[in-house]
Amino acid sequence: MVSEQEDMKFGWFLPTAGDGKYVGVAPEREPSLDYLVQVAQTAETAGFEFVLIPTGGACLDAWVVGSAVMSHTKTLRPLVAIRPGLVTPVLAARMGAALDQLSGGRAMINVVTGSSVRDLEELGDPLAHAHDERYVRASEYMEVMKRSWTQSTGLNLTEFAGSGAQSGADASSDPNPEFNGQYYNFNGPVGMPETVQNPYPPFYLGGSSPIAKRVAVEHADTFLMWGEPHDWIQEQIEEIEVIREQVKEETGQDRQLRYGMRAQVLIRDTEEEAWAAAWEIISKVSPEAIEKAKAAFAETDATNQRRQNELRELSEKQQFVVGPNLWTGLSVVRSGGAILIVGTAEQVAERLMEYGELGVTTFILSGYPHLEEAEIFGKTVMPIIREKWKTRQKHSITANLGGRLS
Repeated sequence: MVSEQEDMKFGWFLPTAGDGKYVGVAPEREPSLDYLVQVAQTAETAGFEFVLIPTGGACLDAWVVGSAVMSHTKTLRPLVAIRPGLVTPVLAARMGAALDQLSGGRAMINVVTGSSVRDLEELGDPLAHAHDERYVRASEYMEVMKRSWTQSTGLNLTEFAGSGAQSGADASSDPNPEFNGQYYNFNGPVGMPETVQNPYPPFYLGGSSPIAKRVAVEHADTFLMWGEPHDWIQEQIEEIEVIREQVKEETGQDRQLRYGMRAQVLIRDTEEEAWAAAWEIISKVSPEAIEKAKAAFAETDATNQRRQNELRELSEKQQFVVGPNLWTGLSVVRSGGAILIVGTAEQVAERLMEYGELGVTTFILSGYPHLEEAEIFGKTVMPIIREKWKTRQKHSITANLGGRLS
């Protein structure tokens, strides 16, 4: 599990399929370059370290958007989605290295194994109906990407120039340069730009199934969960910690892993105002849209979406309330991490702190509309949560020192 001294990291979401005040209806704002850059710059000013750039369905291509955002921001890191099976891993590594070079070491990679089955079919994924196999493939994919980065010969300016890249020298001394898997093979050093980050850009991976957690333990830097009640998140973390111990016993390696959570936020001056605003977001959803969404969600093979479905059904008779300031109302039409943290700045900060106490130290947040809500969170919640976490770290250090001296 990640150290208690780990800093909290905050990411925002780029609405690359459109944005607005409501869900379940056509977006009020088109995902134009100007608007997406405006959201990104607002998130950067608000204190967010990175932006999640989604993939699938109507979303604009994550890599194109990531390149654009990178060129209009200074510190904000683009977390771009890559989908194993649709682009070869060596090419994906080259794309990631190029983004890392041009952004000055800001690239981050979100490995997306699924989405809807229909979306995978449209994209021609041969494993569209094979959930576990997609994670096996993703494991090999990340392994080849990492080998490509660490065994790069650098970027030669001419076809026949010799490489002076340090990574090429390191690669030649690798005792096991080849990799042969079920889906991918890797046969030695490849030519590509060297990554600025050492050894390579970080991987994010999400999923709630046992195999997803296993792959995350073996390859990811951050395991990403969709927002759920605190006890559900604690259960997931406990499960993955068991897997970490198993992998440690099998391989002798004790890889560090951050825990992240994807959630929505809504902050107002009073709790009453916040709840009224929450219900307003779904006020234009038609009964037909709800039934259509419910049918589509029922077809999923994704364990995390099934958990979201279960949570929605369990909370429906309680006005979708699943805990203090936690609301699942958006999930009537929104897939993915739809849980909304609703309340005043102090209340939202307190709920996030409670997740932090469980081990979640990376949050990817969003709100409707994304432009205004990023600014609100940055001005109201960000200073509170930063100070609360800093105080917690100081107390932890003091307690640890006291324990050693006793």
